[in-house]
Amino acid sequence: MGPLDVVVKELRDELGAPLVAYIAGVKETRAVHEWAEGVREIRNSSREQRLRIALRVAVLIAERDRPATVQAWFQGLNPKLSDRSPARLLREAADVEEAGRAILDAARAFSSVG
Repeated sequence: MGPLDVVVKELRDELGAPLVAYIAGVKETRAVHEWAEGVREIRNSSREQRLRIALRVAVLIAERDRPATVQAWFQGLNPKLSDRSPARLLREAADVEEAGRAILDAARAFSSVG
């Protein structure tokens, strides 16, 4: 998927800095901008994993839908995720890999219906 600064830039373009910050579990968007510019490192491997999963899902949905739809999908309650939003599940998951699989499955289902 590429270097982390590129991942964050693309994710920021798709979701906006506030939603990326929320998923990453940081309080300010400044961190997101600094990650995207490559002037600040992400030292937390689970945070990096969350961002990479989010980009993978965002790209999948963006293949068929507009950015506003991608943002709304991440924030909306999802019945395939026990009525939790993908962003919240990704942010709060103890097992990021398992949450990522569930979110990716939900995104595939959404994209196939369109």
